[in-house]
Amino acid sequence: MADNPKIIIVDDDKIILVALEETISKAGYDIVSTTSPLKALEYLDEQQFSVIISDQRMAEMTGLEFLGKAKQIQPDASRILITGVLNLNTIIDAVNKGEIFRFLAKPWIREELLATVQNAVQRYQLLSINHKLQEDTLKLNDRLTESNLDLQRKIKELSENQIALDRANKALTSNFEHSLELCYRIVSAYHPLLGKETKVIVDLCQKMIESGYFSNEEQHILRASAWLNNIGLIGISRELFIRSRQAPDTLAESEKAIIHNHPIYGQTLASFLDKLEDVGATIRAHHERWDGKGYPDGLSRLAIPKTARFLAVNVYFAECGLSRESAIEYILNQSGKAFDPEAVRLFLKATRLVQLPRRVKEVLFSELESGMVLAKGLFSPTGLLLIPEGQELRDGTLEKIKRHNIVDPINQRLLVHI
Repeated sequence: MADNPKIIIVDDDKIILVALEETISKAGYDIVSTTSPLKALEYLDEQQFSVIISDQRMAEMTGLEFLGKAKQIQPDASRILITGVLNLNTIIDAVNKGEIFRFLAKPWIREELLATVQNAVQRYQLLSINHKLQEDTLKLNDRLTESNLDLQRKIKELSENQIALDRANKALTSNFEHSLELCYRIVSAYHPLLGKETKVIVDLCQKMIESGYFSNEEQHILRASAWLNNIGLIGISRELFIRSRQAPDTLAESEKAIIHNHPIYGQTLASFLDKLEDVGATIRAHHERWDGKGYPDGLSRLAIPKTARFLAVNVYFAECGLSRESAIEYILNQSGKAFDPEAVRLFLKATRLVQLPRRVKEVLFSELESGMVLAKGLFSPTGLLLIPEGQELRDGTLEKIKRHNIVDPINQRLLVHI
């Protein structure tokens, strides 16, 4: 991808054309300009442009007519229409049909013009990245198809000998497991660090699964998502990935957008391996935050898929690069902010990374029962004491606490006496 995106500007008014060219070129873009839409179409046949900007009223043809022809030549280029005579219905219809990306009314505001051009460039760049991802996805699919065919041949050969088949069945997993292993190897080949992190995430998720908290379907979703959560990164350059880990503050906004879109790429690739839509949805949402400040969709609280909320805690622990004590301290601090409080509680309970006093156990909110005695006082997120330490829970108290948790989720650890 070129360092300076190329933009073509078309306006048969030379004064306006010069003004547009000077304004946009100062932002670091390469500009090609012309007063003739017919000449512009020739340029489009010869060169690739990120953005096409056109005036509406021109002698040779209207801006919409020109942009319609431009779309046939370079469909991925972002098209911007500038007009002094605003026929709102016509313009909105053009936007909705995908004929133009944005429109600006004359006289334009410089900041609005530059912001629109920047958004148009980012759109083109994302489309280019998506095309590359689609190519990589097709290649991955071909490799998986070859692997499946090879697996079928091996099964046919082993079926001729029952004893050999029995041995093979112990060593050879299902086609799905084989596909997961292949994806793991691809991720590890892309960057060994991701392979190590994936193993840690899978182990942590397995401990959660063994707690009995999830249904059979949720167990499958969580386990598959743990193996595939990083698969979307293979569509990103290694250099950009390394910088995102080592020096995230150096990333440009467009580069941050690429990183923030990797869960979407992962969702796409996961669909080739597992037809269960919730696996893709979990991968897409595992960087969302409980408070709605995550990515790529800004989901919050229960709008985030359940398995994604639990996967998120494990992913952070594996990828943060902190010591075990510092990572756990951060996770506890971010309970009710970055993380689902119940996910944090299950993480601590299942992994047993924090040593508890004798005759004290960790429980989930959903496991609180009448008759339990709290080993630690229960507080609201604002610090209000709800139940003191040592108090036995009763049915009425539990009901009040559950109602409170719906409105203002309790984010602390829950410790009870055994």
